[in-house]
Amino acid sequence: MEEARRIFDVSMTIHPGMLTWPGNPPLVLERVKDIGKGDSSNVSFLQMGTHTATHVDAPRHFLPQGASVDAIDPARFVGPARLFQLGDISSVTRDILADLDLQGIKRVLLGTRNSSLLDRPSFTSDFAFISADAAHYLVELEIDLVGLDYLSVEEYQKEGRPTHHALLEAGVIVIEGLDLDAVPPGEYEIICLPLKLKGADGAPARVLLREL
Repeated sequence: MEEARRIFDVSMTIHPGMLTWPGNPPLVLERVKDIGKGDSSNVSFLQMGTHTATHVDAPRHFLPQGASVDAIDPARFVGPARLFQLGDISSVTRDILADLDLQGIKRVLLGTRNSSLLDRPSFTSDFAFISADAAHYLVELEIDLVGLDYLSVEEYQKEGRPTHHALLEAGVIVIEGLDLDAVPPGEYEIICLPLKLKGADGAPARVLLREL
């Protein structure tokens, strides 16, 4: 009998008080109907920004005429991916990527020290990010999807947002907020399901990695 392939849920759990990007809308999750109070069912109210928790950046996030999240072909969110665990680095540079085996793959996931920061409610501004030269290198390699383990792939308050522009202008799918802390490096099938929000610049997503 074939051994079951492990599935890793690499999504952040959404809850009040969780880590959010500075200046983004606050997250509200509260019960508005309660069986315990005599209602016929439990119903909750949810309010959050489109870039809360694990989420996808659509080109429209930084490009006024860019594609919205609902216009992206869903097939691009599912398929083989390679996860690299890069450890305690300050940034993902072109030189770091050049030392990785990126041949023959279209989806790249990058784990760093950031994953240990995701459970902290307070924002950390010196997270590991993807440098602009690394972003251009991924575009040169025709990478179709890149994921990182903090709320942005961009250096905090970086003028001009060159990493986002390099990736999104080339149509690269960007996934931010992946929790990769307990996932071994290697080959996986990624299953990323962003909410289908009409005209939106991004969307929270449930992301699974299944062993190949």
